[in-house]
Amino acid sequence: MPYDQTRGRFIYETAKSLSKLADVKVFLPQARYPKLSMLRPRTYVYGDLSENYSLPDLDVDAFSYTALPVVSRGLNGVVSSRQLTPRIRAFKPDIVIGYWVYPDGHAALRSARALGIPCVIGALGSDIHVRQGINTVMTRHTLKQADSVVVVSDAMRHYTADKYGTQADKIHVIVNGFNTEVFQLRDRQTARLALNIPDDSEVIAYVGRFIEAKGLIELVTSFGEMCRTRPKLRLALIGSGVLEDRLKALLSEKQLLDKVFLPGGLQPTQVAQWLAASDVLTLPSWSEGYPNVVVEGVACGRPVVATDVGGTREILHEGNGILIPPKNVEALTRALTQALDTNWDHQAIANGIRRSWDDVASETLGVCEKLLQKAERK
Repeated sequence: MPYDQTRGRFIYETAKSLSKLADVKVFLPQARYPKLSMLRPRTYVYGDLSENYSLPDLDVDAFSYTALPVVSRGLNGVVSSRQLTPRIRAFKPDIVIGYWVYPDGHAALRSARALGIPCVIGALGSDIHVRQGINTVMTRHTLKQADSVVVVSDAMRHYTADKYGTQADKIHVIVNGFNTEVFQLRDRQTARLALNIPDDSEVIAYVGRFIEAKGLIELVTSFGEMCRTRPKLRLALIGSGVLEDRLKALLSEKQLLDKVFLPGGLQPTQVAQWLAASDVLTLPSWSEGYPNVVVEGVACGRPVVATDVGGTREILHEGNGILIPPKNVEALTRALTQALDTNWDHQAIANGIRRSWDDVASETLGVCEKLLQKAERK
């Protein structure tokens, strides 16, 4: 999204690579809330998206549907589908893929059913982990009714089957990729020079949305404790989100603002430069699917300190990072200290991961083709 650079990157990269293999059109729905701030979402960065919105290398049709916080939650998928169905009908696809299970995936499923074509639902992480109330009900319904479900880790495969009762044989694991031309081992000194970071600094980087569930309060608390004994320690918080003002207030209260970089939400090439300049990447989330930023950090040869949630343990091992329990400041402090004091083999870390978005697209197309073959046999 233009107003939040931390959202939707996985879907964009997958769709862009898929468009090399098939005729792809992206329909981008957005809930449109009233202009009064009190009637707009507070859990994520919200902005109005122009219907002329475009993305490089993709055929995009963006549209909005009317919504109200909480009140319309159970109907958002239905309302969105009413606008989506004629758009899909005009495109005449063989199959529909809906990412973000509810409401977007549900809308895609309803439209596909109306048009008599198969539907694959892609679950990313928080769209199945961070659910409550009617969202849980609608997520379960969507996953059960989908023809196939794609998840990004083995941990999510088991969770989707156990939590939502999704039929196990229709769940497919397609692990995220990364841009291999952007995220790779680069010289730290050169990166620091470009970013005006003193060469003798110790730099911890975080990349992602600024929300409480990413463990940012724990990270700032841990960072403050570490600064007492590490005067050259610096923290780079790369991203944006609804927690930003609270974070700045906390940093100011702890007199840490002059030790923290806040460059905002960045494009992948800029993120890669910050990763190159860092000593350690951290992601102290409360929940994850298969965190792309961890993959990108490893691809850049940087050790990662992350919480042992979701599919993170499918990426990290003793040679490239440290896993800790979530919501534990002491464990986070110990792990970050250990990571900074360890002599890591950065080249070996970077060499340990090789998976492109083209790989993701090829496997996604494979799921679609099998589903179409199954439909033809009926």
